Amino acid sequence: MNDNTLHIPVGEKLQKVLSRMGVGSRRDVEAWIAEGRIQVNGNVATLGQRVTPQDAIAVDGRVLRREEAMENVRRVLIYNKPEGEVCTRDDPEGRPTVFDRLPRLRGGRWINIGRLDINTTGLLLFTTDGELANRLMHPSYQMDREYAVRVRGEVDEAMMERLKTGVMLEDGPARFTDIQQAPNGDGFNHWFHCVVMEGRNREVRRLWESQGVLVSRLKRVRFGPVFLTAELSMGRWREMTQGEINILSAEVGLAPVELPPVTTKDREKLERMQRKSGKPVEAGRGGRGDKRSGKPQGEGRRGGTPLAERPSESGRKRTVRTEGSSGDEGRRERAAPAQRRNGPAREGQRPGFGSNNNRGKR
Repeated sequence: MNDNTLHIPVGEKLQKVLSRMGVGSRRDVEAWIAEGRIQVNGNVATLGQRVTPQDAIAVDGRVLRREEAMENVRRVLIYNKPEGEVCTRDDPEGRPTVFDRLPRLRGGRWINIGRLDINTTGLLLFTTDGELANRLMHPSYQMDREYAVRVRGEVDEAMMERLKTGVMLEDGPARFTDIQQAPNGDGFNHWFHCVVMEGRNREVRRLWESQGVLVSRLKRVRFGPVFLTAELSMGRWREMTQGEINILSAEVGLAPVELPPVTTKDREKLERMQRKSGKPVEAGRGGRGDKRSGKPQGEGRRGGTPLAERPSESGRKRTVRTEGSSGDEGRRERAAPAQRRNGPAREGQRPGFGSNNNRGKR
């Protein structure tokens, strides 16, 4: 063989194959490979290893069906996370997890797109498509996260300017790309809407705490183009429509994938699961409800900024009307990806943030 012959790699990288199968995000799979949890043809896998359709892949000793990789099903859930749930599949302390209320899948698994800490509520996205999850979480795609936050302490213009300019945290510089004060709040309690471009651990809380003020409530209300709207109550989920998934996919450069057909039996099953998802997690899983009202923890609280509403612009919700499905009756407003404007958004803002120029049409 000529030494100048180019070596063409055979197969695909293992983490990409498992991500497409919905086993986990690429980041998850890379961590599992490093931990020795994945085997290829009976041998412990290595980072960067490539596999072909003929290779046998096992995770924690369980051999995966390779035909699952060819299905390439892309489903997405919007979930309104209550306080007290953790973003792991199994918690050693027995606390409720965000996966407890989600519908069961016959093949594959739900992958959480980012995380919220146990005391943070609001918007979480889940998908069966590992590549979609990977791109939405990757910094290069700049999926901004918007939060409604209640802080306790004095906040002045100089502090807000410092937070937008940037401060040094223990893991490097960080900043809000936008901050707007909400009209509600009294005394030392003030509500703000703020935007970050990364998903670093407890970043929003740490930014405010760097200025000597305490975060007493934190709720994510937007992830990229997806808003959380008021009709999706705490602890409930709904599945995105084909059109919404296509818009979300286009944001990160992915071609549309047609949703599989849903039978009447499957639709009725989803409706039952949705109705059940609004109930408190069973005792024994660690779930705690509100003893006074019987609601899941985090519901029925007073005050706060309405979901998906901009401060001082409460009439400017970015929602669209779609046919009711998955247990919803009639027509109602849905949380929906925003549509791009002709001109660029301000720095740190997605189209639709603080503007009603593109309301109503999709």
